[in-house]
Amino acid sequence: MTRLYGVIGDPITHSLSPLIHRGWIRDLGLDADYRGFHVPDGELDAGLAALEREGVRGLNVTLPHKSAAMELCAQRSFLVERVGAANTLSRLPDGGWRADNTDKDGFLEDFTPLYGERLAGARVLLLGAGGAARAVALALMEVGVQPVIANRTKARALALCADLDLPAKRAIALEEAGPAMEFADGVINCLSLGHAGGELELTEGNGRLFYDISYGKAAARILERASAQGWKVSDGLGMLVGQAALSFQIWHGILPEKATAIARCRTALEAVS
Repeated sequence: MTRLYGVIGDPITHSLSPLIHRGWIRDLGLDADYRGFHVPDGELDAGLAALEREGVRGLNVTLPHKSAAMELCAQRSFLVERVGAANTLSRLPDGGWRADNTDKDGFLEDFTPLYGERLAGARVLLLGAGGAARAVALALMEVGVQPVIANRTKARALALCADLDLPAKRAIALEEAGPAMEFADGVINCLSLGHAGGELELTEGNGRLFYDISYGKAAARILERASAQGWKVSDGLGMLVGQAALSFQIWHGILPEKATAIARCRTALEAVS
């Protein structure tokens, strides 16, 4: 019987996950399928129950369900508890779901070679204090970086620092990001500005790395501006494929090749740009 997997979100039609996972399934000759499932916000409990009845074996989770999914799972990894969100669910033999999070390691695998130098002790400015920023901050701390966290609401940045045992002085308001950017070795954008056509004030990059966890149209405008101001830029497509590969390994016991998946995604994004 064909094993069924998928991704849940609201909306879901934009997701590249079916393209990524179906490509790997085809390349490896697996008897499996991967689909996008629209689960409306506020209906996750019923949605998971329905997908379990349909025999779905594993799910990736995207917005707005990552935090709620964690609460509905019978088992949760330590990292899920630490991040406060789940992006990978696996159906348990006796029913219900296990929650994992592959965002942290997916980010770190992509970001580390792009940075190009020893990360430990680097001065990194992290923009945003939401769930994605939490995963990124944990990844950075794992390799010896204590990021400065800038957020529109400074109180939320302070709360994230407190949760992660970072000094309170590492939290700043977004309006204070300019001076911090001047002294940063790299900047990571976890804000959703690009999705709404927002702008971001940038200093001169002088070859430093500006990494946006978004990709496609959501990242294009900010990255174009950053590049024009001398930043070495990268979007988050490598992170997306990296976390997907780790989910694939959880479900199938195989770590798939990532370069081809990234190329497929680039082609798909160019087709709609």
